[in-house]
Amino acid sequence: MIEKLIIVVPVMPLVSALLTHLLSGTLGRGVARISVSAAGLTFFAASALLWMAVSGEPAQQATLTGATGSWGTLLFDPLAALMAMVVSGISLLVHMYSVRYMAEESGYGRFFVLLDLMTAALLIMVAAGDLITLLVVWHLIGVLLYFLLGQDTRSQSAYRYALWTLFTYRIGDLPLVLAAGLLYHAFGTWSLTLIFAGISANPEMQTLFGLPLVEVVASLIALSAFARSAQIFLHTWLPYTMGGPTPVSALMHAGIVNAGGFLINRFAPVFVHTGDVLHWVFLVGLITAVIGSVLMLAQNDIKKSLGYSTMGQMGFMIMECGVGAFSLAVYHLIAHGLFKGTLFLSAGGVINAARKDDGVPKDDLYTFVVERRPARQRKPWLVMAFLTLAVPAIILIIAHWLVSQDYFQQQGAIVLLFFGWVTGAQLVFSTYRMRTENPLRLITLILFSFTVVVLGYTVISHAFDVFLYPDPAFRSQIYAAAGIDLVWFDVLVGLITVIVAAGWIKTYYAERQGRRTHKHRAGIWARFYATIHREFYLGEVYAQASRRLLDTANRLNVLLRWS
Repeated sequence: MIEKLIIVVPVMPLVSALLTHLLSGTLGRGVARISVSAAGLTFFAASALLWMAVSGEPAQQATLTGATGSWGTLLFDPLAALMAMVVSGISLLVHMYSVRYMAEESGYGRFFVLLDLMTAALLIMVAAGDLITLLVVWHLIGVLLYFLLGQDTRSQSAYRYALWTLFTYRIGDLPLVLAAGLLYHAFGTWSLTLIFAGISANPEMQTLFGLPLVEVVASLIALSAFARSAQIFLHTWLPYTMGGPTPVSALMHAGIVNAGGFLINRFAPVFVHTGDVLHWVFLVGLITAVIGSVLMLAQNDIKKSLGYSTMGQMGFMIMECGVGAFSLAVYHLIAHGLFKGTLFLSAGGVINAARKDDGVPKDDLYTFVVERRPARQRKPWLVMAFLTLAVPAIILIIAHWLVSQDYFQQQGAIVLLFFGWVTGAQLVFSTYRMRTENPLRLITLILFSFTVVVLGYTVISHAFDVFLYPDPAFRSQIYAAAGIDLVWFDVLVGLITVIVAAGWIKTYYAERQGRRTHKHRAGIWARFYATIHREFYLGEVYAQASRRLLDTANRLNVLLRWS
């Protein structure tokens, strides 16, 4: 039963794509009903698979060809079942939204064919049980995305950025191909299950050049994940593809742009034996998260702002993998995919409504955000600084202690707690600055909401941890692999704690004294904002590099008389 269902889930969109293509001339725009119906059936079948996985069904494999072979295998395990439901669920929403949204666009039937093919490719990717299948669909997703982003064939900008996306994806494909070749040379099989068993039995194997196999493979897989998930220096394709059809922007969060987190989780048995690579993964994710969040604030286009927001969130997802919180990264990519997909599908309605009336009520929150007026009544600044630092920390510690008492023995968990602590402190400080007659009541409500969110987040993330990696020893190995020397870690934790606490105290003191911006500081901030608004000039650098490359190619053509 499970083996048949594993095959049915990705095959159903393929059948839908074929029927949509064949009947588009006969049914016209009514052909969308076939695609939407197939997407609904696919979602229900994927939900059944997830239910079986939650019920404790053991991991199984099936082949698309129906016969035993070295490729074309699909894997049923908790990660595949969970991701299949997410992909099919978001795909169903995008299908339903596209029925009316794409009605006035040319290539209506072609769009639904591509949508079905993309859904099938994503479903095969999350369930791929061998390297060949994974490589084929990994490459195919980039090609299909190119055609979806270039749906409007009359738009030069859409074509340009679709091509840039395809080029970036091809760069990211090369490391994964090399990693697959090294793994096949080492173990003589394409099966992921057999490869992971071989690595577990002998993690000290070496490559052709005497380099450690696990370290090299993990580095290559991380590079491929960076390109797919728009990490720093490989991110420029993401914000500019937001100009494509809105349903495509939403679908990108169903396993395309966040596929990097999935890929690292799929190869968790490789990363568990390499610590240095995880440290670099953490660093890249951290820088991407900060840069993406900063760039998001300087955008005046809603979809481009959402694109940079996605970049920042993908940085957080990769950073979570870097600290060993692999299952938390899966939870993050799912929650972000559902949330951001909804935002993209709502973006058009928001823009249309804002053109008529901004609809923003002139209440206390609006007055604070727009007019920047300080609160009428304020508690003593030193008391509020203490509450800002202490209360979020206490809530976070108690919440995580309730679900796992050994949580604080893991270095990666402490790092994540720091981010939660700073976020909670920012929330309390923003509340402190708001204009309200009863600041104590408002702060109490904010802290209560923060407590509920933290408790829900911790419980769900712990449930993901147990579901995806039921072996507690393996979970401990992942966190241990991401750890650093204990003495250095304690020193860094203590130093950062002092810096954060001093920063908040200084912030409250400056708020009490009133903000005074000197002319030289204003100039610095103006230049900094200009740099952010120009996206750190990376676009100009890449454009100049491409022009010089083309110019060099033309000169070589003339010199060698190739043209």
